[in-house]
Amino acid sequence: MARSAEDAALMLQVMAGFDERDSTSVEQPVPDYQQGLADGLEGLKIGLPKEFFNAGLNNEIAGCIDAAMAKYRKLGAEIKEISLPNMHLSIPAYYVIAPAECSANLSRFDGVRFGYRCQDPQDLTDLYVRSRGEGFGAEVKRRILMGTYALSAGYYDAYYLKAQQVRRLISDDFKQVFSAVDVIMGPVTPTTAFAIGEKTGDPIDMYLSDIYTIAVNLAGLPAMSIPTGFVADKPVGLQLIGNYFTEHRLLNMAHRYQQETDWHLKRPAGFE
Repeated sequence: MARSAEDAALMLQVMAGFDERDSTSVEQPVPDYQQGLADGLEGLKIGLPKEFFNAGLNNEIAGCIDAAMAKYRKLGAEIKEISLPNMHLSIPAYYVIAPAECSANLSRFDGVRFGYRCQDPQDLTDLYVRSRGEGFGAEVKRRILMGTYALSAGYYDAYYLKAQQVRRLISDDFKQVFSAVDVIMGPVTPTTAFAIGEKTGDPIDMYLSDIYTIAVNLAGLPAMSIPTGFVADKPVGLQLIGNYFTEHRLLNMAHRYQQETDWHLKRPAGFE
């Protein structure tokens, strides 16, 4: 998170690179992210997924995205409609895979070596139960329970394995699209931000706010959100999605947009 694309490039320059102590780290050369920030966008092909612009998208947010598209056309980019046919499966797939990983990764937080430890446990069972019960919030507990269920005997193949197969379909959709376009663009969320605590009683509705971003997470692609306007005094985000290891292109696009607009300099009411 940064105040501008230029600042984000500075931060990524320091953070990117191979880490021999991280098994998920890729040994890939790190480009100079600042060097190409001001490069021209002439001939750049931007894809707009038609699935992003359905009935669930707020009309005023769609207007902000249209205005951003006009700016990119002015900068020389070519915009074309694309399709991500399996995107609608991203929410159910993600909320099987993520809770399963959550359940597995947080199993070590039992108050013995990792995580919060309750006060004055009576025995080992009490230590486990109260440490995890007191140390985790409601949403984390919900995900642990969902994940444990999905990974349990008899349900692994029906839920977790099936979700991973759907994940591959989603990833393949992106691979096919990136053979035709350089970058994918669209809104970040279908609505503006909801009030704190507004959707805690309906977590499914809250999860649906992630419909435009979850597929990117499942495919493991780089993406970024940049300010592109306001609706009812709440900020609207423009999402840029790139192919693997094309962070430099996203930063270049964001920087050129921020040279043409001042949305990244404005603040919502009460945050000035």
